[in-house]
Amino acid sequence: MQDLQFNRHRRLRHSTNLRSLVRETHLSVNDLIYPIFVVEGENKRNEVASMPGVYHLSLDLLIKEMDEVVGLGIKSVILFGVPDHKDELGTQAYHDNGIVQQATRLVKEHYPELVVIADTCLCQYTSHGHCGIVEEGQILNDPTLDLLAKTAVSQAQAGADIIAPSNMMDGFVAAIRFGLDEAGFGHVPIMSYGVKYSSAFYGPFRDAAHSTPQFGDRKTYQMDPANRLEALREAESDLQEGADFIIVKPALSYLDIIRDVKNNYNVPVVAYNVSGEYSMVKAAAANGWINEKDIVMEMLTSMKRAGVDLIITYFSKDIARWLLEDK
Repeated sequence: MQDLQFNRHRRLRHSTNLRSLVRETHLSVNDLIYPIFVVEGENKRNEVASMPGVYHLSLDLLIKEMDEVVGLGIKSVILFGVPDHKDELGTQAYHDNGIVQQATRLVKEHYPELVVIADTCLCQYTSHGHCGIVEEGQILNDPTLDLLAKTAVSQAQAGADIIAPSNMMDGFVAAIRFGLDEAGFGHVPIMSYGVKYSSAFYGPFRDAAHSTPQFGDRKTYQMDPANRLEALREAESDLQEGADFIIVKPALSYLDIIRDVKNNYNVPVVAYNVSGEYSMVKAAAANGWINEKDIVMEMLTSMKRAGVDLIITYFSKDIARWLLEDK
């Protein structure tokens, strides 16, 4: 044995503190963006059936939720609206008193330092459930751009700190950037869902946002999960058009894409830890098959290791609590 020559890698794993000392990847509460679904009406706090722990919240209960979020040290939320009224053009998306606009004003009134991100899309607001104007069964790209720009401007006027367009229409970042600049919001950044796949992991979100398409699917505008290089083309186009952040969505099955985007572009990269990823963990944990905390922390650490700077996740409050406990 004395003649053997080999490396002693285990020396750096000998104790908890030593492992912490040499840890390469760190997850912080500052990395988290918490999604919230806001609905119209009063005294509504209804759990989404497919997403345990996620609720539809009416405006009168929103600030109580914000009190908890801010108390946990979370510095950013992304708001999704679930309106009572839907129509062909999704007019509630860009109405001055749309649900996201009302929620944004309310949150900024109570917590002006909290970073409020507005999801900018039409699918929750259209009667057909698609992310654009529909004519004879076709989703029209260019006419939709005007409505997306109107939506972004109305959200910025309400006080949104960041606009996050998620529709995947060609040219959507250019149209929104132009609209914001023309309206005097040149300082408002765009967090583009620039790399958004047509994924099977979105099912529970569509339950939460009431945004399931009434016909067909979104494969003509969201990306093919089999494609890798297309992600770089999409990201590059959005950055050229004025995007300040790039979101990769979903996260877990696309860690290679996250790394590609991070390696190629020097901008903040955001992972969306989507509803299907969340619900699978919750279901397995409820059955006692996994340790929820350990699984979640490993999942999100893998996203950070892959290169993300920020993570949109429904686990945000849980993670913030766990991080506080670990201190």
